[in-house]
Amino acid sequence: MAILLREIWPIQEPEHYKLHFARWNREYEPLEVWARDPAEWQGWQEYRPARDDFNRPYIFALARFYHEPDIWLFGGVYRVLERRPETYVVELAQDGKALIGRLKLRYAYRERATRVNFENHYGALEVQEILREPYSGRSFPGYEGINLSFEELETLVRNSRPDWRVPLANVKGIYLISDVTTGKRYVGSAYGEGGIWSRWCEYVSTGHGGNVELRKLVTDPTLDYCRKAFRFALLEHRSTLTPDQTILDREGFWKEILLARGEYGLSRN
Repeated sequence: MAILLREIWPIQEPEHYKLHFARWNREYEPLEVWARDPAEWQGWQEYRPARDDFNRPYIFALARFYHEPDIWLFGGVYRVLERRPETYVVELAQDGKALIGRLKLRYAYRERATRVNFENHYGALEVQEILREPYSGRSFPGYEGINLSFEELETLVRNSRPDWRVPLANVKGIYLISDVTTGKRYVGSAYGEGGIWSRWCEYVSTGHGGNVELRKLVTDPTLDYCRKAFRFALLEHRSTLTPDQTILDREGFWKEILLARGEYGLSRN
C-alpha cells in the first residue's frame, strides 16, 4: 500500500508553495547538479524566466531521478526573499532539511510546466523510499556495466564514492571517451598509481586530461562542453600486476577496432 507524502509530512498551508519539477534542461540533469554542487542547485531556484513563476513564499524543489521512471528526489524547501526582474533571491529553509537528498517520491508528472501550484499535486505524491545517506551518485554497476556521462562521473569523483573509487583505483585498464556531439571517440589507458580512478579524476579536474585533441575541444574552464558531450566507458580492466606494456598493446588494439585515430577519432597515436 502506497504511503503518501502528506501522511509523513503534513504541510498546513500548501497554497503558500510552488512545486518545482526540475528536469533536464537540454544541457544538464538537475539530479547531478544537486549532487555535485548545492550552490549550483540553488541557482536553479533563483533562475527567473519571463513569467513570475515563483510568486509564492516557498519553493518545494524536486529533481528528476532520471535513472528510474516517475521518481523525484527532494532537493529542499526554499524561501523566496526577493523577486527581482531578472532573478529570485532565495534561501534554504529548515523545513524537511533532514530529508534533502534522501527522500524519493513517485509521481507520474508529464506536463510541460515545471513550476506549478503545490496544492494541486501534494496529495498524490507517493513516498518511494528514504535513502540512508543523501544521494551522491548511482551505485557501482560492476566493471562491465560502466557507461557514464561526464556529469555522472563528476558527481562520483566530487563525492569520492567509495563503491566506485576503491574498485577503479585498484585496476589498470583501457577506456573510451565518446563525444556525442560529433560521434568521435578517444581511447585511452590507465596504468599508473591509482589506476582508472586516478586517471578519470584528471578528466573531472581539467576536462581533457592533458590529451591534445580533447584540449582543443575543452576551452571553457566551466567544463560546459564536457558535461554536454562526453561519455565514459571502461573497455577492459586488468590486475595491477599486469605489465604496463600489455596495457599499451591492448590500448592500440582498441584504437584499431573503434577507429579512434584519424577521421573518426580523437586519438593521435
